[in-house]
Amino acid sequence: MTLATGTPHETRDAVLHRQHTRESAARTYARTFPIVPVRADGMTVEGADGRHYLDCLSGAGTLALGHNHPVVLDALRRTLDSGAPLHVLDLATAEKDDYTGALFESLPRGFAETAKVHFCGPAGTDAVEAALKLTQTATGRRGVLAFTGAYHGMTAGALAATGNVAVKQPLPTGGEVTRLPYPYAYRCPFGVGGERGAELSAAYVERLLDDPAGGVLPPAAMILEVVQGEGGVIPAPDGWLREMRRITAERGIPLIVDEVQTGAGRTGRMWAVEHSGIVPDVMVLSKAIGGSLPMAVVLYHEDYDGWQPGAHTGTFRGNTLAMAAGAATLRHIAEAGLAERAADVGARMTARLTALRGELPVVGDVRGRGLMIGVELVDPTASPDACGAHPAAPELAARVRAGCLSRGLIVELGGRHDAVLRLLPPLTITDEQAETVLDLLTDAITEAAAALAGGLL
Repeated sequence: MTLATGTPHETRDAVLHRQHTRESAARTYARTFPIVPVRADGMTVEGADGRHYLDCLSGAGTLALGHNHPVVLDALRRTLDSGAPLHVLDLATAEKDDYTGALFESLPRGFAETAKVHFCGPAGTDAVEAALKLTQTATGRRGVLAFTGAYHGMTAGALAATGNVAVKQPLPTGGEVTRLPYPYAYRCPFGVGGERGAELSAAYVERLLDDPAGGVLPPAAMILEVVQGEGGVIPAPDGWLREMRRITAERGIPLIVDEVQTGAGRTGRMWAVEHSGIVPDVMVLSKAIGGSLPMAVVLYHEDYDGWQPGAHTGTFRGNTLAMAAGAATLRHIAEAGLAERAADVGARMTARLTALRGELPVVGDVRGRGLMIGVELVDPTASPDACGAHPAAPELAARVRAGCLSRGLIVELGGRHDAVLRLLPPLTITDEQAETVLDLLTDAITEAAAALAGGLL
């Protein structure tokens, strides 16, 4: 089954050539997806060459409502037609007041009642930096507890807390970070897997912090993701999250939850922390909260509001259009029940993908929450580890990604070896689109698996 149609145009090739010669070597998605989008609607993207694609990347989770949703466009047009200032630093505006109201209405009640919000620069990494500075200021401490597999951004403090070695290796350290084992059932750091692995992770964290010879000074914060996205779509067990909340609360360690990718309905609840019921001290939000425009905030318990004026600033923290689009998006997600819809559609997609494991041994694991789904591809001919997991197959995953693109489906990779197919469709995905995504993905995996079996990889 193939969705993409059309033939290459000289215009597309010329644009891609200029991008290649002008832009930095650090560009990422542009290397994988040789597309020049000219139009987009919902989940569909049209390239300059006339080909159409179903977008299961959604701006790395930014496009909760898909491309150019009417609710977002209407909010933008109203704001533009009103004559409102588009840039006001951190001054109060009617649009900002409305956005703050929509944001607080969406938050878990136990958190919202005592929360303060700080508007940051437009990227999630800046909000992570703000959260780290906030807790360091409040506690007078410097160290941070972070987890294996974590991704928190590319600025110095956020990168230090990130687990990916490849992006950190060329750079000096960005701060004092103690790395802790994240529960990863399929590739358990303790070699046992399942619930027992999560129990050992919690026990390790608690004993390390209480060990006077453990080498860990009292930290300024613990930072974690409820579902690790870039790390390979790894959901943390609810019980483990409750243990992290207990451990940090009992020791006076602020708990920062990074909801940059998991927020705004993505995991089947408005905020991923709601699955476990924990109330963090700090939440970091970005991506979907701006309604497809740049927006990042840090929310925190009022007790931590000890900053001096100007302690964390940013020129573009007052984006009026993002405020309007974000408020409209948050309210539409709630009013249309899109978080619940994500839980339902995501469960059905995950079930069908899980069934593939019995048909295609290259599918090692299927996991996720809501419409944040990961399919880990493996080499079934190689020896498994202690948990029964076969080695990751990054070449196979890259072939599947390319096969998806040729069929008209955009999916990206993640995980330890870029061997996890990551599905992040918009929350507005229809049942028909979901089935098409699964058909295309199944075709691409089947073709790649045959190539592997035939020794072509």
